[in-house]
Amino acid sequence: MNNYMAGSLLAVLIGFIADLIFGDPAVSWHPICLIGNLIAKLEKGIRRLFPKTRRGELAGGCVMAVLVVLISAGIPAVLLVLSYRVSFWLGAAVEAVMCFFIFAVKSLKRESMNVGRALREEGLEAGRKAVARIVGRDTQALSETGVVKAAVETVAENFSDGVFAPMLYLLLGGGVLGFAYKSINTMDSMTGYKNDRYLYFGRFAAKLDDVVNYIPARLAALFLIVSAAVCGQDAKAAFRIWRRDRRNHASPNSAQTEAAAAGALHVRLAGDAYYFGKLYKKPFIGDDLRPVEIEDIARMNRMMVTASVLSLIVMGAVKLAVLLLL
Repeated sequence: MNNYMAGSLLAVLIGFIADLIFGDPAVSWHPICLIGNLIAKLEKGIRRLFPKTRRGELAGGCVMAVLVVLISAGIPAVLLVLSYRVSFWLGAAVEAVMCFFIFAVKSLKRESMNVGRALREEGLEAGRKAVARIVGRDTQALSETGVVKAAVETVAENFSDGVFAPMLYLLLGGGVLGFAYKSINTMDSMTGYKNDRYLYFGRFAAKLDDVVNYIPARLAALFLIVSAAVCGQDAKAAFRIWRRDRRNHASPNSAQTEAAAAGALHVRLAGDAYYFGKLYKKPFIGDDLRPVEIEDIARMNRMMVTASVLSLIVMGAVKLAVLLLL
């Protein structure tokens, strides 16, 4: 057991550093892409088996979620057991590759910074196209302020479920728990919509995502507040706005890091947005102390990367201490 725990700690460290250097590889056989394909195929098959009623769709969505998590965690479990049986170093290497595919620090920074570059060098329409790659809302009519806000919000929110939560679950349960988490998160991003197609079928996956992100989202916000102080932003305001506005979202988790970011930057985020042509009324997060500007994307990314490194140092140290005590 100690060998597995030591191997997973080493793997998380290597995978994180590799992600910072190389970024998430854009390959068709990426494990998260494969999980997405699995979700799409299971959805198609399960919808044929269950009746198209409220109860039928709820049950079908539940069955799909269970199967996706079992398969997504089961395959890494088999690979890691076999690898560690051969040698500690082979097991740690295989797990490091898994961690590398799960982290998304550099890709999140790269894609969001591309939004700022597009706005500066090519104009508003290019900025809209760039931000459309990383957000789910409609971007065709966004102003420059709207584009920048969307990019800042995405970095803040995805620090939680794209960096911090995966790191926490990887440190707790290695690649197995890491991929279990990513499968839930991917299901939510694909089926967690309150529209006619997914209102019932995607409900279980959406609620499951809320549960697994509940604690990570709040811890991520605290690390973001600390990173604000390190990066020269307003940590006191970040804490104050987090306490005040962290529930200003339909999801119990999404506003946690957004509120911390809004306070740190002295800007107002969120508000009404269009999704698939439909207006969704949303409360604001933060105070409108100054206009959002392109440089806020870079400021947000500095806080995100700093918070990511701090998270690894603190949580890695806790796991190392546990290892030494066992």
